[in-house]
Amino acid sequence: MIISASYRSDIPAFHGIWFQDRLRVGHVDVPNPYGAKPYRVSLRPDDVDALVFWTRNMRPFRDGLSAARAVAPFMVTYTVTGYPAVLERGVPPVAHAVREIAWLAATFGPRAVVWRYDPVLWTDLTSPAFHRQNFRRLAERIAPHVDEVTFSAATLYAKSTRNLKRLAPDVIVEDPDDAAKRELLAELGQIATDHGLTPTLCSQPHLLADPLRPAACIDVARLSDIAGTRIGARQKGNRPGCACAESCDIGRYDSCAHGCAYCYAVRDHAKVVLETDSG
Repeated sequence: MIISASYRSDIPAFHGIWFQDRLRVGHVDVPNPYGAKPYRVSLRPDDVDALVFWTRNMRPFRDGLSAARAVAPFMVTYTVTGYPAVLERGVPPVAHAVREIAWLAATFGPRAVVWRYDPVLWTDLTSPAFHRQNFRRLAERIAPHVDEVTFSAATLYAKSTRNLKRLAPDVIVEDPDDAAKRELLAELGQIATDHGLTPTLCSQPHLLADPLRPAACIDVARLSDIAGTRIGARQKGNRPGCACAESCDIGRYDSCAHGCAYCYAVRDHAKVVLETDSG
């Protein structure tokens, strides 16, 4: 079993002590996002084939990675977008993220980290011209440490729209047609290629264009490379178009404190719940 930790939250940034406690206990009880009873997931080494961490700030969890690696091989998907602060109120500075990515790659190897430039958001502050310039500057700093960057065009879920109106009321949000999205994503993909990165697109096959390839954020081939042995897992995505390997996510919604205005995983940033050592 591959453990995803977690696309519903940022466990390394905010819940690292809780996660290490769960590793010692050997299981975690995960709230069911659809309202049913919580379900128990084993974290025993015999039951876990690999771990995938999703984060914007690995620094608080550096020590926890040793405990994680004692359970199973892992990879990190590290989101760095460099957006204006009004859109990402609590996100660490780009320089901090670059240092952490460099440390991860130097410590665990460049295959252990994938950069996410996600979501690609269209607003009056983040126009296509902004994205081209911003992404190029980020690529110059991050490309020496990773081999892949994953994109995703912003999907304006109801929670995302409400959060944007509440947290960034003066920002004009746009939702261009697929042709415009495809054009910008392809341009960003070419910039990535120019910097030696493989550009991939998450769960949006209708927006694929050269040089983009479908992303597998739960990447069994990469995890097998890291492990030095084949990890067996069938493809079973989380939504239509998702090319991920089958995994079990152990996070909970409404528990990320980064305060991103476009967030889909938090209903109300003022009521974010941080994990205790139970559960």
